[in-house]
Amino acid sequence: MVLLRELLGETLRRRRRAQKRTLRDVSKQANVSLGYLSEIERGHKEPSSELLASVCGALQVRLSEVLAEVSREVAAHEHVDAVPPGREAPQNRQVALLLPRDKDLTEESQRRRRHAPPPSPASIAQVRSRHRRGEVTDSVVRAAA
Repeated sequence: MVLLRELLGETLRRRRRAQKRTLRDVSKQANVSLGYLSEIERGHKEPSSELLASVCGALQVRLSEVLAEVSREVAAHEHVDAVPPGREAPQNRQVALLLPRDKDLTEESQRRRRHAPPPSPASIAQVRSRHRRGEVTDSVVRAAA
């Protein structure tokens, strides 16, 4: 079973680390205590929508982007969890992909992305490699394994 607060915390932590920012910096800018933000990132606390919007604002990321990323990870978990007991999960599982934000893409690449065929599922080795680089969360690795 996947917990939304854990996936949300992993996503926020990954975004913060990608910006090479400290918990102290983000907590100060979001007007949230450092300890509480740490607990959110570790998946121990579930933030209110108001607090989540404040943290997203401090990270300069749209709330919808964070929620979409978390939604893709939940979907990946649901796909794995849907396998009946005693049966092995199919090897062509879907893995959540991290795509660049639309504003970072040119018009032509946005058009190609909308009409492109879905990407092929990644192997567990590829997912682990992306995890080491900080591109995917622990939960995505567990879903792919």
